Amino acid sequence: MNVRMKVLLAQAPLAIALLLVGVLATGTLSSLGQQANTILTDNYRSVLAAERMKESIERIEDAPSLLLIGGSNDQRMSHVAVERQRFESELRVQEGNITEPGEDEATRKLRAVWTAYQEHFDRFPAVTDTAAARAFYLEELQPAFVAVRNAADTILAMNQNAMVQKGERAQQTAERMNTVLMLASLAALLGGGLLSITITSRLLRPLGLMTRTVQRIGEGEFDARISIPGRDELAQLAGHVNAMAVRLSHYRRSSLGDLLLAQQASQAAMDSLPDPVVVFDLHGGVLNVNRAAEAVLGLTVELAAGDPLIAVAPPARAVLQYVRDHVLSGKGVYTPKGFEEATRISFASGDRFFLPRATPVYAEEGGIAGATVIFQDVTRLRRVDELRNDLVSTVAHELRTPLTSLGMAIHVCLEQVPGPLTGKQADLLYGARDDCERLQSIVDELLHLARIQGEQITLDQRPTSPASLIETAVEAQRAAAAERHVQLETAVLPGLSDVRADRERVQVVFMSLLTNAIHQSPPHAVVRVRALPGQEGVRFEVIDAGEGVPKELQSAVFEKFLQPPGAASATGLGLSIAKEIVEAHGGQIGVESEAGRGSTFWFTLPAAVTVTGIQPEA
Repeated sequence: MNVRMKVLLAQAPLAIALLLVGVLATGTLSSLGQQANTILTDNYRSVLAAERMKESIERIEDAPSLLLIGGSNDQRMSHVAVERQRFESELRVQEGNITEPGEDEATRKLRAVWTAYQEHFDRFPAVTDTAAARAFYLEELQPAFVAVRNAADTILAMNQNAMVQKGERAQQTAERMNTVLMLASLAALLGGGLLSITITSRLLRPLGLMTRTVQRIGEGEFDARISIPGRDELAQLAGHVNAMAVRLSHYRRSSLGDLLLAQQASQAAMDSLPDPVVVFDLHGGVLNVNRAAEAVLGLTVELAAGDPLIAVAPPARAVLQYVRDHVLSGKGVYTPKGFEEATRISFASGDRFFLPRATPVYAEEGGIAGATVIFQDVTRLRRVDELRNDLVSTVAHELRTPLTSLGMAIHVCLEQVPGPLTGKQADLLYGARDDCERLQSIVDELLHLARIQGEQITLDQRPTSPASLIETAVEAQRAAAAERHVQLETAVLPGLSDVRADRERVQVVFMSLLTNAIHQSPPHAVVRVRALPGQEGVRFEVIDAGEGVPKELQSAVFEKFLQPPGAASATGLGLSIAKEIVEAHGGQIGVESEAGRGSTFWFTLPAAVTVTGIQPEA
């Protein structure tokens, strides 16, 4: 039996448990369906018959009263004959559907009073004197009618009460069955899961043995062997590992074998990577390259003997030098910020894009001995990202026009131009208007992000006072803060230099940060906006009193479509747009937060360079 079959058999207990749960659930549903069918079969037909008999007797009773005040005798009597036949038909149905205790006696009573009523009714036309007819109607016919109607009401109430009781019993049964089904499901899953885990553990036991043996071989104990009985894939793999251990033992007998093995393993590992890999020494020379680097960059160890990167095309050469120097200068790992850092390299088949990454190579004593640079092929990912951004932009553009038309139509209706509105209609239209405004905000955010990423906007950067930026941003949000009973405070340290900023774009950053801070802070809290000196300019901070951003989200809080808890943006794009704008200014943005102690969102703007003829904006 092969390993695949054993794994499938290991899952058999869980499958059987699920099958049993399914059978139990099917039986439960069938039982509930049978109870519902019983209610329909036993009682609903009797209820319907009683209702129809009441309708018929009331129509029959109308005939004598109309005759007393003068009416067409022949026409009325023909109508009475039809209703009597209908009453008799429904009574026979009831007599054949006796299902409840006491229903038989009530039905017999109904038959008796119906028979008596017919006798009185048949005698009524023979009374020709009007006074005598009225007395006969009031003293004999009408009491007989009341008796028939009361008897029908008794049967109707009896069956309706039975339907209610049976419905309650069915509901109680359903609740019991639900509890039983849940317990049975839990027991079946636990039992089946435990059996599957036990069988799987026994099945994987040879893998543990193989792992320990391979680990011993990797540590240099080449005499270790694996003994697994059987003829399945694991046994065959154990045989291959044993054969490998024998060959490794032969290599171990000579130092040349050790060196060749290490070199071959290292080179094979590098050559197996699909992306170009270049290893530099501490002085920037090329130690090794893989096949992908030779094919993509045209770089070989032999060609790099003189100028290390002479054979590399200029764009890729500059990137290699930059990331290499970044690592060798002690700045640590180099990680790209996004697809915008990808390097384009032209081939006969078309252009391809590569994203550089670099990590230091450490010596045994802990110092940096070199750097490894990897050019990750992100052509497909970059195209997918471009397609996604184009799709978002296209959809947003297509939505803007119908949303505008819809908003105008709702506004016209609310102004009651077509006509007056009821209160309910006005409430619905106000809700629709709020939804339109929310959708319009989403579309605006999507278009804004698409323009930024597509480099369709240019920054109008001018020397600007940090205090004026903060004052404008806070004043724009005071109404929103007052609505949520949040107080806004500002603090600008004296002596700050002017910043180089596009005032309108920076206000978008402040709006995103302040909106989130106001929404995350509880009522009567204080949101603080500060400006203080930064490393290369001015650092702006927005401090809220909310629950804070979880640590697992802080590294990704500025990514597109990711919303931290309590965020105000409807799409998760506000912080992403803010990041794009700040980085376009040459600044940085980040968040500092602790659970339950609020968050500090910050960003930096570079200091303004004094330019003749340009004065700082107030």
